[in-house]
Amino acid sequence: MEKIMIVGVAGGSASGKTTIIEKLKEHFHDDIEVLCHDYYYKANDSLTMEERKNLNYDHPTAFETDRMISDIKKLKNGEEVYRPEYDYKVHTRSKNTYLVKPKSVIIIDGFLILENKELRDLMDVKIFVDTDADERLMRRLQRDVAERGRTVESILAQYRETVKPMHEEFVEPSKKYADIIIPRGGENKIALDMMIKHITSMVNEK
Repeated sequence: MEKIMIVGVAGGSASGKTTIIEKLKEHFHDDIEVLCHDYYYKANDSLTMEERKNLNYDHPTAFETDRMISDIKKLKNGEEVYRPEYDYKVHTRSKNTYLVKPKSVIIIDGFLILENKELRDLMDVKIFVDTDADERLMRRLQRDVAERGRTVESILAQYRETVKPMHEEFVEPSKKYADIIIPRGGENKIALDMMIKHITSMVNEK
């Protein structure tokens, strides 16, 4: 089987990673598959709803990263996997799983994916989306209210208590491992074009 390219897209919460991934999907069409780190949040079924709400979801230990690493290795070997799904409204893993088939390009999406050495060592290209903290907070407010049923108060409390300190401790330092840094996220058209050309050239060399 042809070599499968693994592209990591990291950056702070609401930095614009989804925009970058959408641009890659537009270019590679059916040859691309996306695997989000968020899918691999640990199941919290044994905890009460109140206990779930108080967990630190921005720390590396909140994720079942070992399972993600195992799935990526299988995909690189041409095997299909069933990835989990996380339900943000009830703060635990849903009962659903989804079939993921190996594709020419597999995107790994997540704010902490460059923090884990074993995970980043699987990547052929490591991208960090670098966006101003105030902009990221505004985007997070809009997203979590609209898509995840959160209140503004709970979002701001989480940002203050875990998102910001965990970003400073884990996410920002991981930027040094990136091969490509994209300032201003999806607004940076020149950087986006350079990224696509670079990945395309690597795919064509396989």
